Order: sequence, then C-alpha cells, then structure tokens
Amino acid sequence: MTPEELGELVEFAVDATREAGRLTLGYFQQNPEVEIKADESPVTIADRRAEELLRERIARTCPSHGILGEEFGEQTGSEPARWILDPIDGTFSFISGVPLYTNLVGLEWRGEMVLGVIYAPALDEIVYGASGLGAHWNGGPARVSEVASLSTARLSATSTELLARYGRERAYRRLRDACQTDRGWADAYAFLLLATGRVDLVVEPIMSVWDTAAPCAVVTAAGGTFTDWTGDPTHLAPEALATNGVLLEDALTALKEPER
Repeated sequence: MTPEELGELVEFAVDATREAGRLTLGYFQQNPEVEIKADESPVTIADRRAEELLRERIARTCPSHGILGEEFGEQTGSEPARWILDPIDGTFSFISGVPLYTNLVGLEWRGEMVLGVIYAPALDEIVYGASGLGAHWNGGPARVSEVASLSTARLSATSTELLARYGRERAYRRLRDACQTDRGWADAYAFLLLATGRVDLVVEPIMSVWDTAAPCAVVTAAGGTFTDWTGDPTHLAPEALATNGVLLEDALTALKEPER
C-alpha cells in the first residue's frame, strides 16, 4: 500500500467514523434499551446501528477488504486488508450518559495496524493516525508527552475492579505507586489522552482486538508504544500497556512480578 493510498483511506476512515459517531449521539442520554450479551457486556441499538453504518460504507468504498466488528463478527476479504470496528467503545459510559465513550475504526494490512481513528462524539474530539503519516488531533498534530520519569507520570486504567478480577491488582499497584498519580479515565478515551500528551501511560488487564486495533495505530503514529504487559508490540494480546515510549522500560519493570 502506497502512502497516497493510505492517505486516501485515512480521509475515508475519519469521515465514516464521524458519521457513525453522529448516529450514536441520536441515542446518547436518551435511555436506549440495554441488552446484556453472552460475555456480560452491555449493547444497545446505537452500537448495532453504528456498526451497520460503518460496514455499509466500507463495503461500498473497499469491497475487497475484510471487516471484523464487535457486534456482527467477521467477513473475510480478498485482499490482506481488514477493518476492525468497535462501534461504541465504552458502552457503559454511553448508557450512563457519560461523554467519554468513543467510536473506534482501525485498518490492519498484512497483519499490522496501519491506520486508526478514535472519535469521542459527545466531545467532538477526534484523534487519528497512520503509519508514516503521523497523528492528528482535531485538525492539528498529535504527539505523546515527553515525561521521562514515572515519578512525574500520569497513569490511567479503566477499572481497578477488572484489575483485581484478572489477578493484576498487585502489578498495577506497583506501577501506580511509582507514578505521580492515576486516574480512571474510561476505555479508549484514555488512549486518546495518551496520544495527545495528556496522560503518559495506560494499562488494561483485559482487551479484545476491537478494543486495541485503532488505539494501537493511533498511539504508535503519535510516537508512543503499544504492547502487551511483557513489552511485545502487538494489537492482538488480551491486555494492553501503552506508553509515551520513554517510560516503557520502567513501566515493564514495575509490572514484572519480583523474584522471590
């Protein structure tokens, strides 16, 4: 894929994500009916309609590309390109009327994330990035922070309950104690904050590929790192550690279980 082709796909992805976000706003703070899926996560008509919109637009513009979405599964394509969609990341925020939910669209090419969009429609805040093309925030450049010490770093995680449930609370506590402060800014909005230099690290103990795909592309395009908790750079792990890059090794050391 040439830079020119990727640039055209960035424009398409940004426009499609904005459209899906505007659709979700029609249901936001309107008390839509909530269903609980088999994995115990909530879903609403807004999730489903937004993914249907994205799938229809991708099918028209990129008919040979595959699509994987949280709500409607996978459709294979004839090219080594796969769009990965989370129509509403942070559905709990959405149904609670909290404006920190996002719409996520990512493009995987030959197994690597090359493009990502994170849009917070209730805030009208968008960050997107692509391999070799940099990252952008509301029309200007996006860049991770230059904080070089955990002692002055801002750490974000969605839920301490999830950290405890998946046996990661002690590791998180070690990292939190090394940092200046931690805050529970929600779900993918935390990665948006990281890519724009407003937090310095994000850790999550449990993730699906539609949670990680777009943030991986955005954070790395903004100069950061996106890995699992061992430091392996991937969007396919069931966990995530994202940093401004400078703090990666110190974060990994803090997360590692001490030898007895």
